[in-house]
Amino acid sequence: MVDYQTAVAKSLLDIAAIKLQPNDPFTWASGIKSPIYTDNRKTISFPDARRIIIDGLAALIKEQYPDVAVIGGVATAGIPHAAWVAEKLELPMIYVRSKPKDHGTGKQIEGLLAAGQKVVLIDDLISTGGSVLGAVKATQAAGGEVLGVAAIFSYELPAATMNFAQAATHFSSLTNFSSLIQVAQQTGKITAEELTMIADWHRTLE
Repeated sequence: MVDYQTAVAKSLLDIAAIKLQPNDPFTWASGIKSPIYTDNRKTISFPDARRIIIDGLAALIKEQYPDVAVIGGVATAGIPHAAWVAEKLELPMIYVRSKPKDHGTGKQIEGLLAAGQKVVLIDDLISTGGSVLGAVKATQAAGGEVLGVAAIFSYELPAATMNFAQAATHFSSLTNFSSLIQVAQQTGKITAEELTMIADWHRTLE
């Protein structure tokens, strides 16, 4: 059985979809100084990386959401992965815009979603969960029953746990912050000292 937590973490590091720079931190859009930067959109350009992600997401969904009827992609980063997973699972697909179109029919959901259909939404990343929970609400408003959210990576922030709990929505990720920094240290991408620095930073967000 594949250990997707480790395999996906290694893959994301190998293609630099996730970068770790504890001595030269990045600045997030929120203004937070962070030793980690995530750009999982890069995975679409690497067949080996995207293959293990697709296989992992499909396995996760089959195990945790066996009643799923529709795979949903969260715009924009979740859309390609949702398409590949829907194909692998031989299921219909929809995608959810960040906001309704300002022309035509004004739809926010693209594709066919029947009332009561069970949906799993796919996104590339969970930080606080704000954007994907907006997609959950839009799917529910369109008549879908959201079984849960599946993501490639989670920062494991307490804010996400709280926000998903308040929304009564389950979420899972293929890999997460804890697995990532362990793999990074084991593969020599960071030193033991840098591992401590990154872990200490993460604790400041708890």
